[in-house]
Amino acid sequence: MDTSASEGHKRDKDGFYWSDDAEPHLERRKEILKKYPQVRDLYGVDPSLKYKVFGLVLIQMISAYFAPNLHWSLFLVASYVLGATISHALFLAIHELSHHLAFKKRAHNNWLAIFANIPMIFPYAMSFKTYHLMHHAEQGDEHHDADLPHPVEAGFFKGLWGKLVWAFNQILCYIIRPLFVHPLKMKKWHFINMAFQFPVIAVFIYFAGWQALLYLAVSVFFAGSLHPLAGHFISEHYVFEEGQETYSYYGPLNKLSFNVGFHNEHHDFPRIPGSRLPKLKKLAPEYYDDLYAHSSWTRVLYKFITNSDISLHSRVRRKSSQNRK
Repeated sequence: MDTSASEGHKRDKDGFYWSDDAEPHLERRKEILKKYPQVRDLYGVDPSLKYKVFGLVLIQMISAYFAPNLHWSLFLVASYVLGATISHALFLAIHELSHHLAFKKRAHNNWLAIFANIPMIFPYAMSFKTYHLMHHAEQGDEHHDADLPHPVEAGFFKGLWGKLVWAFNQILCYIIRPLFVHPLKMKKWHFINMAFQFPVIAVFIYFAGWQALLYLAVSVFFAGSLHPLAGHFISEHYVFEEGQETYSYYGPLNKLSFNVGFHNEHHDFPRIPGSRLPKLKKLAPEYYDDLYAHSSWTRVLYKFITNSDISLHSRVRRKSSQNRK
């Protein structure tokens, strides 16, 4: 392995970064809590989250109902500007709910996530929860972190055009990849998610029609494609500054994404809802101000596609034995 990368991150012949250390967030959490024990006051639920979820689902479903009346060009514009933005916001609402940040009871959070899943068509909320909590617990684990690009995936989508095709279709890669990285063992809530979603979508098709369903599908696709909000998928853990594994973004798009841009802060303290992560950064600035942060998710997409030094291999990986509890 090439040892040119800093702070213990070594690159293999394919370009993946490898670390012999555990993921960085647990240790930083311990340090911050020791110095600022009042951070625990930020833990808990966000009472407004449930109202935001209901509002987003309602707007998206009403928009889909009327979308078939639009000319095809306006249909596409509406699905990109409005539909994809709401879909992505719902992605990130489900992300918040996977950490049980709307209600004290886990079951209540699960039910709200299943409700938020409705405009996504496919029942993914509970599967996402499983994989996402695994991503937190085993960040960079080559066999358990499904957020890492598969080596075959990284080897296939190379160069400017390869990365452009991948970025355009990244939502499909995120859907397919876990099947190869770590196939899911279905449990009760996964079946509940499916048992709820499919009848609801069937009823929606009956009353609104297939073109309304198409609006939802195109919105979901655009939400995980070349959309400004989709830049956060790449911004969070792709190595843009050697030696750093997780990256934050503090720009205005956080207002549409439940502050997911505060990503170092989120990984350090997943029990703090997004609405209070800015308070964490303000409380412990010396732990975050010196870290490299992105200024634009759109620029992240552009740089990822056009910069030959950044690719799907630009992720920190670690052997399973290094990150197992």
